[in-house]
Amino acid sequence: MSVVEEMLKTYPKDLGGIDQAKLAACIAACLECAQACTACADACLSEDMVAELTKCIRTNLDCSDLCTTTATVLSRHTGYDANLTRATLEACRTACAACADECERHAGMHEHCRVCAESCRRCEQACAELLGSL
Repeated sequence: MSVVEEMLKTYPKDLGGIDQAKLAACIAACLECAQACTACADACLSEDMVAELTKCIRTNLDCSDLCTTTATVLSRHTGYDANLTRATLEACRTACAACADECERHAGMHEHCRVCAESCRRCEQACAELLGSL
């Protein structure tokens, strides 16, 4: 059992009708993606052709911030606001799709972009699955 799952199980109140497995998977995917995007941006900054990776770096950092925020919002249940949760998940999905698209453009030349794009696609899918269950 992951720490995410364990923390969800320790919540003292009922989480309502939310699918806890999808919630845990989405939180974990968001945290993984945030790390991958931060690391990819940093790796891009170390590339000789850094000027050509400006959009990739910016997209990585935006995606990382949105994934971190989404994981944080999803980890809070007191005073739950379904509309805010949906909007946050949609924003994260959008950021992940944009970042994956951008990183895929560079994946043939930069392995870190390939790894990042795959993580973004997993996170995008996890957000979509959780949204579908709300």
